[in-house]
Amino acid sequence: VAAQIADHLVRGDEAYVALRPVDAVAHYEAAVADDSSSYDALWKASRSLADLAEYEPDKEKRKDMYRRAEALARRAVAVKPSDAEAHFHLARALGRVALSHGPKDRVKYGKAVREEALEALRLDPNHPGALHVMGMWHAEVRRLPGIARFFAKSFLGGKILGSARWDEAVRLLSRAVEVDPQRLAHHLDLARIYRDIDQPEPARVHYQHVIDGAVTDYNDAHYKREAADEIAKLGQ
Repeated sequence: VAAQIADHLVRGDEAYVALRPVDAVAHYEAAVADDSSSYDALWKASRSLADLAEYEPDKEKRKDMYRRAEALARRAVAVKPSDAEAHFHLARALGRVALSHGPKDRVKYGKAVREEALEALRLDPNHPGALHVMGMWHAEVRRLPGIARFFAKSFLGGKILGSARWDEAVRLLSRAVEVDPQRLAHHLDLARIYRDIDQPEPARVHYQHVIDGAVTDYNDAHYKREAADEIAKLGQ
């Protein structure tokens, strides 16, 4: 059985690198079926499911994928709570679930997203994914409409809500870019933050990086299209 699990993990990793997340999920979930406490299989299955779900057009299917990604990440955290990777993937899955809800429900998830991202950063202060998630937490709270900010106070508390700052969003995403400069998602979200705080020049630089950058992740082709659309609207 151990050899079988190892084989599934190798094949899952090969599929992931080849940008075939459907195959990757199948192998990782097969490894989980053989050993429900396989830490690598759990977090990698969560990662690939979240990748697949991001641009899934069927809303219900997308929600189900994120729920599965969340459940797998929770199991990974239970297996190895001292590793940053599991906490990051749980924060990521919860963040994606949050974005599929309206502003009021989004706030409820915001507390858990923040807690998991902060725990990942406590365990690994330079974890690029956790830096990204925490940067986005600051940005998403700042983007909340007034009524949602009112609800947010009861869930997050006024003090935590007041701690969300645009300059922190910039700092954290910039650090994610420094640590992991190849990942286009970091540049795209940093560009959007600069756009939202009315700094078109740095926004343009990071959008252009997405447009020119090499495809290394499954969703990079989507990110490139979005960057091209958004850079064209800058300064209009």
